[in-house]
Amino acid sequence: MLSSSFNAGHAQVFQPGRLTLGFMTPWGHAAGAMADLPEALRLGTLADELGFAALWARDVPLMVPQGSDNTASALDDPFLWLAALAAATHRIAIGAAAIVLPLRHPLHVAKAALSLDRLSNGRFILGMGSGDRPEEFASFGESLDARGEAFRARWPLVRAALSPDAQERQVLLDATGGYDLMLPPAARIPMVVVGSARQSLQWTAANADAWASYHREEARQQGRIHLWQQALEQKAGGERKPFIQSVQLDLLPDPAAPATPLELGLRTGRNELIAYLTRMQAMGVGQVRFNLAQGHLRAPAEVLREIGEQVLPRL
Repeated sequence: MLSSSFNAGHAQVFQPGRLTLGFMTPWGHAAGAMADLPEALRLGTLADELGFAALWARDVPLMVPQGSDNTASALDDPFLWLAALAAATHRIAIGAAAIVLPLRHPLHVAKAALSLDRLSNGRFILGMGSGDRPEEFASFGESLDARGEAFRARWPLVRAALSPDAQERQVLLDATGGYDLMLPPAARIPMVVVGSARQSLQWTAANADAWASYHREEARQQGRIHLWQQALEQKAGGERKPFIQSVQLDLLPDPAAPATPLELGLRTGRNELIAYLTRMQAMGVGQVRFNLAQGHLRAPAEVLREIGEQVLPRL
């Protein structure tokens, strides 16, 4: 599938030969607290103006404590949250990272994705994962052990609904007795597998439009990207499909501060951040999406401005 057949969001985020940058939202809000929507909209507008490629939101159905600090995330529904960001912005892509597909009916996922794509003028990207919290699967009455199978079984129906191609859309019509969800999208809405989704890389290479993974030590990440490129050669006929990497970031005010590791990311000044991103681009990373570390001492707007004005032009 040629990139020209995709929507505008795909073109913003996935630019051959260039590394793009995005942000997870909301920005560094305190655990257990709801995000400040007016502030988030101001930051979304700023990110749009500065030339960042995408704003992303997570799907966290229940406030289950996780991580080394055992904190619980209090997040709005990602589709509604992204709709608010879409209304406040004009160019930047908006993406879900990642909808827990085994916990949602695929027709509901498809309807929300189609609506967001229309309301954002074609800027939506749908990332989906298989989920990993036993408490959520128990609460929703779904099988944790069968989540990989459920993900794989539900994917084709969402794919059919998000395509303008009549032949592909027949899967949707067969499932609904001939009824459509909405008018077909003007262009294909990109679908991204986030994490492993309990699928093989070969399945992801054959079925997804991109693969999103997590920050790793650089040599290990290079190995993962190599495996992804091999899978694309085997299952996608060599088609170039992007690799997305999330990075937890604590950007220090001293530009010359050395880089030190964080859990799933790094603490660094901007000089080392530029060097790191340059290496990521050389490895074949298509987009880095930053998640500003909780407890960040700098105002998010200050960090956005520094990256937008001092880092983006160097990539």
